[in-house]
This record gives sequence, C-alpha cells and structure tokens, in this order.
Amino acid sequence: HHITTMEEQKDARKMEDQKDAIGTAICLVKEKIRIAHTKCHTRTQEPRLVAVSKTKPSEIIRLAYAHGQRHFGENYVQELVEKANLLSDLDIRWHFIGHLQRNKCNLLTSVLNLWAVETVDSDKLASQLNSSWKRREYGRRLKVFVQVNTSAEDSKGGCSPSAVPELVRHIVSTCDGLEFCGLMTIGREGHDGCPNPDFECLVQCKRLISDQGIMKADDVELSMGMSADYEDAIAACSTSVRVGSAIFGSR
Repeated sequence: HHITTMEEQKDARKMEDQKDAIGTAICLVKEKIRIAHTKCHTRTQEPRLVAVSKTKPSEIIRLAYAHGQRHFGENYVQELVEKANLLSDLDIRWHFIGHLQRNKCNLLTSVLNLWAVETVDSDKLASQLNSSWKRREYGRRLKVFVQVNTSAEDSKGGCSPSAVPELVRHIVSTCDGLEFCGLMTIGREGHDGCPNPDFECLVQCKRLISDQGIMKADDVELSMGMSADYEDAIAACSTSVRVGSAIFGSR
C-alpha cells in the first residue's frame, strides 16, 4: 500500500495551484476578448482564443484543457508531434504557428488533430502541404492561413502584402486538400493603444482578396494579436488571437 510522501503531496498541491492559476488566466483573457470585441465594428462571432503552449509540458496543456480550452498553438513540428501523441485522448484542435519548412510537411501532417496551419507563405509550401495532407486520406480539408509579413522585418516569416492575392488564388484554385481560412500576421511590438499599422495592413490585404473576387471578405479570417496586443488586434477586427504568456506565465 503506497503512502503518499510529503514530496508527492507538495507536487500535487503545486499542480492544483497551477491549474487554478491557468483557469483564472483563461477567464481573464476571455473577458478581455469579449470587451475588446464590442469595439470592433463588424458584428462577427467572438474571436477564437488559441493558447500558445510551445515549450510547455503536456501536463500543463491538460490543465488548460480541463478549463475548457480547446485550441492550442505550437511552433515546432517535432514538439507538436510528441505532444499530440501524449495528448491523443483529448479533443484538442492544434494550430501550427511556427516557421514551416517543406521537408517537415510529412511529419506535421501525421498529427491527426491538426486543425490549422497558420504559416503558409509561398506557393511551394502550399503545394507541398497539400500533397502531404492528401496522402494521409483523413477525409477532410486542412485549414490554412497565409502568413503576411506586414512589418517588413527580416526576422519575421510571411509573404509580402502585395503577394497575398496570388498566393491565396493558388491555394483556392490548385490545393484541393487545403481550405483557405484567412490571413495571419505577427504585429511589430510597441504600438500601444494606437492603431497598429501592421493590423491595418492585414485588413487591407483582406480587402484586396475580396476586391479581386477571390473570396468574400466575410469568409476571410484575420489571425492577429498576441499576449501584449490582442485587445488592440480585436479592436482592429481580429478573429483569432494567439496568447501564451498571459495564460501560462512567461517562460
């Protein structure tokens, strides 16, 4: 008969505390999302919260899941594959939000619960992802977002704003295993409160897509906003925010 040691009791208490902290944080972020959403002029549904769980152990993801969180974002293919295996009993919707190399598409598409890839930035990557996904024969299309480098920073991935219509057209017309969902960007930091030009730029890209008759504007999502700026992003009509440190604490 196993007697719980002081050490184990301490660990269990720590887990409980962490669970409470994560639950409180999720509630707070969701409330801020709700309030920010009332400031956006389009009456769309409330933005999706994607919890960015990169570098966090799978137990921590379980805690967030227990509080009703379903969408999780990961940045590294290998880490996502490992976590998806460990958490295969949960109905998680995984978002891949990191830089994706074409030679990693086959590994990435092995994730059964892969819900969306938010970092498609070239024709070649879209085509490779399309063929990798179709070979899996999951019987559904994979949602993709086109990543746009709105701040023109070398350190960030994404296609240039001017390349957006062609890339979206390529996905819609030739990648029948993919479902184009919208656009994604990482805004430059430090635009506190005032309209962030990077968010404005993504909204313009969405207009380009609808003006050129590629997709109706209402069907184009905008994935923008992270822990530091998600409220501003929602005011600028983001439909999906990627929040890590505001939920899990800083790494």
